[in-house]
This record gives sequence, structure tokens and C-alpha cells, in this order.
Amino acid sequence: MKKFNYFLAALLGLSIQIASAQVKKGSVLIKNATVLTVTNGTLENSDVFVQDGIIKKVGQNLTAPNGITTIDASGKYLMPGIIDAHSHLGLDVVNEATAPIVSEVRMKDVVNPYEVGLYRALAGGVTISHAMHGSANVVGGQNATLKHRWGSTDPSDIIMEDAPRTIKFALGENPTRVHGRGNGIQPRTRMGVEAILRNGFNEAIQYKKAWEKYTKASSQKGSTAIPPVHNERLQILSDIIDGKIIIHCHSYRADEIYMLINVARDFGITKLVFQHTNEGFKVAPEIAEYTMGASVFADWWAYKFEVYYSTAYNAAILTENGAITSINSDDAELIRHLYHEAAKTQRYGGMTDEQALAMITINPAKQLGIDDKVGSIEEGKQADLVVFEGHPLSSYAIPLMTFVDGVKYFDRIEDADDQRIKVSPTQMVEDVILHTDHEERCMQGTEGLFATANFLFHRHSHTH
Repeated sequence: MKKFNYFLAALLGLSIQIASAQVKKGSVLIKNATVLTVTNGTLENSDVFVQDGIIKKVGQNLTAPNGITTIDASGKYLMPGIIDAHSHLGLDVVNEATAPIVSEVRMKDVVNPYEVGLYRALAGGVTISHAMHGSANVVGGQNATLKHRWGSTDPSDIIMEDAPRTIKFALGENPTRVHGRGNGIQPRTRMGVEAILRNGFNEAIQYKKAWEKYTKASSQKGSTAIPPVHNERLQILSDIIDGKIIIHCHSYRADEIYMLINVARDFGITKLVFQHTNEGFKVAPEIAEYTMGASVFADWWAYKFEVYYSTAYNAAILTENGAITSINSDDAELIRHLYHEAAKTQRYGGMTDEQALAMITINPAKQLGIDDKVGSIEEGKQADLVVFEGHPLSSYAIPLMTFVDGVKYFDRIEDADDQRIKVSPTQMVEDVILHTDHEERCMQGTEGLFATANFLFHRHSHTH
């Protein structure tokens, strides 16, 4: 009897643990809105009914069951939650800058649900961000796709568990500065970056073959085969080759973009997204043909030497060439203004409302492999939604409410003022210093390496 009681107690404890780990799912009826579905046009004076976190019905004159909140959005716009395909929000650390390949590290191990930037992103209508490893390494760590469930205390609650695996790559000056000049190891040049990639993938192929040989041998009767030593770094690289992980690669110059396309083709890799992609307009047809697209800045460039050649027409040129294109932030402040960033493509390139909105909704969803779940207002999709005062592409647009899985996590009217800034809105605060230069979040935590490299360089110069 005592054993049975222990079993019941253990079962009860497990059920409580499972229940507490489940994220909240909301139900709501939003009525009389101008619904910007993104994929199925604009629906005037329409309703969206959400039940248990899923969009159940889109139409007119819908009614909600008893007990479900109804919101009158007359004169307002309703759009899908904004998705940022390149962010470092909600992470306690960004770069593991100790080797050119660190594919074994995982950003989900350093997710911080308490970061107020998550709430501020919700205030800008952003419901999902791609929390990426930094760009110090040729092959960085595995990224985490986050749902902005503000108020959660468990990091796993804001990780989108049903999102595919992704990983960060980086080309150009960042890995060459960190490793070649900072640590005196390969790569020091762009050709060294390519060599790291090819050598890494070839090692992964040999590792995979060793395991296949062992598996075959161990199935034989009386086998004494010894398994190879597990190597997580090579296992992840072999998973990339097998199409189990999507590459998201930091890149600027057209020559390096085309280089990685060729490397990917040589190894049969098709799941590849370019990030930043400032010179993507030069190789737009190749990006469209061989990759999952490009995630770009609207108009950031010239903040370092390799980013001098760019254009605000980049996103439009990529789009017109058939490349899946998204607009990203790479910045904890800019993430709140992605609807403004998308609108810039109408000034620079004449994009339609649908094309511009797609760049911050369905297109990043496609690049993250989650477009079957989010990125548009469609029945059966997860209810990540934003209510706007004014059209989202207007310079006067104001996000009013933001929902994740049908749960309202931001309300401009009802939320406490000090929730926005974590201090009293009437309290005097210290002076604020504004930095005019773009501080690249991708290189967060690597400043010491550059200081050491500069010291050694100047010391070498003075001794000759």
C-alpha cells in the first residue's frame, strides 16, 4: 500500500509539473476590424474568432460563446503578429567566440524571459523573434525561436518548441577579426572562411560514415563493433547536410554570398537564409533560385568597411527577382519599429501593401520554417495578432493591443505606465547618452578580443 501511495504522489507531482509547464492559450472575438490577412487580401469590417490560441473563424457577423471576451475594433486594423527573423533579444549572452566552429552551443540555454525588451517588442506588435547566436564564428551556435509570452518565468515557456532548428553562420570581417587577428588562428581571410566551412562539412561526412559503418556492423550476429566517439559539433554539421537544420548566415558582400551558395550546392544543402545581405541585390536571381531567401536591413549600411556598398532598394530588388525577403532589426530598439521599416520599401521600390507587410510577417515565417503556424491571418493558424490605430504602414500607426496564442500581452490603454520603462514615468532619471553609430549586436561580447588585437598590432608596429 505504501508503494502505491508513493506512486500516486509521484504521478500527481508529474501532472502538476506538466500542467505548470503548459503555456497559456486564449480565446477572444475581435469584431468589425479591417483585417489585413497578408495572404488572402484585406477584409473590410470583418471579425476574427480565436479559441484556445487558434484562429477558428474569419468572417462577418460572428458571435462568441458565453464567457469569451469580445473586442470592438471598429475603425481599427488587425494584422498578424510581426516576426523578426534576426534578433538577440531575450539572451543573456550572444557569442561563444572561442573557435571558428561552435555548432554545439545552444541559445536556448541562455534565454532570459525577464528581459523587458520582450515587452517593448510586444508594444511594437512583434510576437516572435529569432534569438540568434552572434557573428564571431564561421559556424556559430544553434538559435532559438521565441514567442513573446511576457510575464513567463520559465525560459522554456517563451521558446517556440514547434519551430524547426536553425543555426547561425557568419562570413566576412567578423570571424576573420575574431579568429585571424584576435587569436591568430584560421580564418584570417575570406578564403580562410570558405576553407573552414568545407573542412567542417567534410569532417562531418566522415563522422556520419563512421556511424553508418558501425550501425551496419553492430547489426551482424556476434558483432564486437565499437561505436565511434560522439562529437556533438560534427553531429550538428551532419544534421545541416541532412536538411534537419536551417542555416541563417550573416553576410554583406555579393562575392561571399555567392561563395556560400556554391558551398551549399556542393554539399547538397538547400536550407539556407542570408542575413543582412547588403549586397544581395547584386546576386538576387541566385538567392531566389538556390536559397530560402534573404533577411535584410531596410536602410542600415556604411557602419564598417565591408558594408559601404548598399542601397535602400535592396529589399525591393530581391523581391522583384523572386527571393523571399524579410526586414529584420538586429536591435532591441529597432524591433519596436519594424512596421515603419517595412513601409520604407514603399518609398524605396514601390512595394504594395501586401508585399511590404509580408516582409515582416509571412516571409520571415517562411525563413524560420513556421509559416504553416504563423505569419498570416488564416483559420487554423496560431492566434498571434496585433490591433493598430491607423494602417500599420502609415507613419502615424500606433499598436494598441498585441496577442500571442490568443492571450493579450500588451494593451496600450490598460497597461500600467511604469510597465513600459520599469521606472516611474514622472521620476527624474540619469542623463541618457545616444550613440549615433550602429552598434552591431551580432558582435556583442567580443570587444575584449579586438582590444587585444589592436594592442598587439600597435606593439608590433612600434618594434619595427
